[in-house]
Amino acid sequence: MHDYAQYWLAMIRYGFRKNRLFNHWMIGLGVFIILGLSAYGVQLSRGLIATNMTDQVSWGAYIANFTYLVGVAAAAVLLVIPAYIYKHDDVKEVVIIGELLAVSAIGMSLLFIVVDLGRPDRMLHIIPLIGRLNFPQSILAWDVVVLTGYLFLNLHIPGYLLYKKYRNETPTTKYYRPFVFISILWAVSIHTVTAFLYSGLGGRPFWNSAILAPRFLVSAFASGPALMILCFSAINHVTHYHVKPSVETLMIRIIRVALPVNYFLLFCELFKEFYTDSVHSLSAHYLFFGIQGHGMLVPYIWASLLFGITAGAIFFTRRWVADRRLLLLACALTIVGIWIEKGMGLIIPGFIPTPLGDLVEYTPSWVEFFICLGIWATGAAVFTVMARVALGIEMGKLRLKAPSQVKEPQDRE
Repeated sequence: MHDYAQYWLAMIRYGFRKNRLFNHWMIGLGVFIILGLSAYGVQLSRGLIATNMTDQVSWGAYIANFTYLVGVAAAAVLLVIPAYIYKHDDVKEVVIIGELLAVSAIGMSLLFIVVDLGRPDRMLHIIPLIGRLNFPQSILAWDVVVLTGYLFLNLHIPGYLLYKKYRNETPTTKYYRPFVFISILWAVSIHTVTAFLYSGLGGRPFWNSAILAPRFLVSAFASGPALMILCFSAINHVTHYHVKPSVETLMIRIIRVALPVNYFLLFCELFKEFYTDSVHSLSAHYLFFGIQGHGMLVPYIWASLLFGITAGAIFFTRRWVADRRLLLLACALTIVGIWIEKGMGLIIPGFIPTPLGDLVEYTPSWVEFFICLGIWATGAAVFTVMARVALGIEMGKLRLKAPSQVKEPQDRE
C-alpha cells in the first residue's frame, strides 16, 4: 500500500511540476474551466430552461459532443491493434498515449451526459442497487455498460504498464494482454451501441438507417488518427520525447482509407433520402437546403463537406501531405468537418421537423457554449497531465530510485 501511495505522489509531483509552457497552457485551460463551471452554475439554478433545448429539440450541443467523443475514444484501437497484434514497435512506444486520449474522451463523454441530464443526481437512477439500470432491455443501459467498461479497460492497461515500468519491472502478460484483446472488441461496441441508440428510435426517420453504426465507426477512424497526429506533433514540439515518423505515416494511411469511405457512406444515405423524396426525407432537406426559410445548419453542413474534400485532397497529394503545415491543416479540417457532420449535422436534424410537422430550430445558448468549452478544457487538462506523467515514465525521468539517485527534473520534459 505504501508503494502505491508513493507512486501516486510521484506522479502528482511530476505531472504538476513547474514549466513555463505548461503553466501558461494550464492557466488558459483553467480560465475556460472556470467559465464552464460558472455557466453550469447558471444551468443548475435555472434548470434546462437556461439552454435553448425545447420539447421539440430535446438533444442539443451536449449530445452532439458526446457522440463525437465516443468516436475519438473508439479510435484508440487503431494504435492498439498494430502495437499488440502486429508487434509494430514504433506504435507500441506511443500506444499508451492513444489509450490515455481514450480515457480523456470517455471522461468528457460522461460529463456531457451529466450536464445534459439537468440535475446530476439523476445519475443515481442508473447505478445498480441504488437505481434501476433496466439492463438488458434498455439500449441506453447497454451504452452505460460499454462506456464505463471501456473506461476501466483503458485505465487498467496503461496504468498497469506504467506502474511496472516505474518500478523497473517486467509486466506480467496475463495481467494486461487479455484485457488488450477485450478492449479491441469493446472499442467497436461503444460506437456501435451509440449508433443503435439513434437508429432504434422509430419516430426519427433521419436516424433509421442500417449503416449508421458503420458510418459512426469509419468517421471515428478518420477523425481519431487526425487528432492523434496533432497530439504527436505537439509532443515532438514541446518535449524531448520523439514519436517515430512511421507512426504518423500509419495514421495518414488509415485516414486515406477511412475518410473516403466515410463520405461514400454519406453519399449512400443522401441518395436514399433525396432520390426517393419521401416525407421522411424532410430532415435531410432541412439540413442541406433548409425548409420554408428555416436553414440554420445549411452553411455548416456544406462547410463540413468542403472541409472533408479539402482535407482529402491534401492527404492524397504526396507533395502537399509532406508539407508540415498543410498536413496539420488537413488534420484540423478533418476533425472539425466530422465534428459538424456527426455532431450538430446528425443530432439536430433528427428532431426537425417534429412528428407533428412543427419546425422549431435550435442553436446553443451561451450557457451551453461555455459549458461545452469548459468540458473540452477539462478533458484537455486531464490528458495533458496524464500524458506528461506517461512520457516521464517512458523516458526514465520518473522511476523508482534509491534516495541517493534522485535528481531534480529538467525544466523541459
